[in-house]
Amino acid sequence: MAQRDLTIAVTGLNATDNPGPGVGVIRSLRASGFRGRIVGLTYDTLDPGLYSQDLDLAGSFLLPYPSEGTGALGDRLRYIHERIPLDVIIPTLDAELPSMIALEGELREMGIGTFLPTREQFDMRSKVKLADLGKKAGITVPASKVISDERELYKIHDEVPFPLMVKGVFYGATLARTVDEALIAFRTTVAKWGLPVIVQRFHPGEEYDVVAVGDGAGGMVGAVPMKKMFLTDKGKAWAGVAVRDPALLELTARFMAATKWRGPCETEIMRTEDGSYFLIEVNPRFPAWCYLAAGAGSNLPWAVAQLAAGEAMEPLGEFRAGTMFVRIALDQIARMEDFQQITSTGEMRLGGPILEPVPSRQGGLR
Repeated sequence: MAQRDLTIAVTGLNATDNPGPGVGVIRSLRASGFRGRIVGLTYDTLDPGLYSQDLDLAGSFLLPYPSEGTGALGDRLRYIHERIPLDVIIPTLDAELPSMIALEGELREMGIGTFLPTREQFDMRSKVKLADLGKKAGITVPASKVISDERELYKIHDEVPFPLMVKGVFYGATLARTVDEALIAFRTTVAKWGLPVIVQRFHPGEEYDVVAVGDGAGGMVGAVPMKKMFLTDKGKAWAGVAVRDPALLELTARFMAATKWRGPCETEIMRTEDGSYFLIEVNPRFPAWCYLAAGAGSNLPWAVAQLAAGEAMEPLGEFRAGTMFVRIALDQIARMEDFQQITSTGEMRLGGPILEPVPSRQGGLR
């Protein structure tokens, strides 16, 4: 199928200070030269990616929250497919992946391709099972424990010394240096994400991430490591640089070989002062900074789109180390009509040109 004939749907269009990966994925698709249709799938009517004229979306649709179950998602995707026939879906959020994986067969029957891990692979890399994965893959991971009762924190130092990270199953990570801080973090995490909670030893050092795509047979389609240069107060990379570090690529390759991972992922790695590498966690989708890979010459989102469409892919070539990204926050202008449309109907076609600032009578801007 020609590039121009494809219609690709992408989720995760949030683009705040804690951005979703969808905008980066779509920008990567456009950077490849792709001029086919892209459809935005979102959970919130104020997700900024919905209103970005630069993304050139053919349409946008609200999805039911993952808590509503696989059946509700399947019904919605069938409706969307009737409105705009889809060829590929690239989901980008952890919480939606179990349902997307469960629907993979149904989507295939509808003619919609995906390139996702199996449920077994998805579970293998979970924070709850990270220690087991480390043993299987020969990867060093920090000492950790899964707990469901805050009283366990009073003796946690016997197994996981302070300082430590308190993590939710899907999202959230809080540094705790004392039992009191750990208790607060535990309660906050449970209130947001529920039980269980993962407690993981914190090893200070330099933070690196690797965005990669597994071929489903134990190999890698491509990978780009990134060193975090500036973090937000939520711990998200606001600036980073592509680096060439064989140890980072080897660690990620071990993960791929042990799990036979299929699709995109992000390995989060800490390099300590003594040169040790610790796998902190594995995210089962593209990270928000994935556009850096395309900018560095290794367009992983476009590779996933082609694989999902059934195209054969050779491993991608070298990337350009030293390529940087610096995130920017800006106000984009949108039409109230578009917001009202998606709020009232659950779907939207961008209805007009970008609104320009209005010149004042004095010839300036007002």
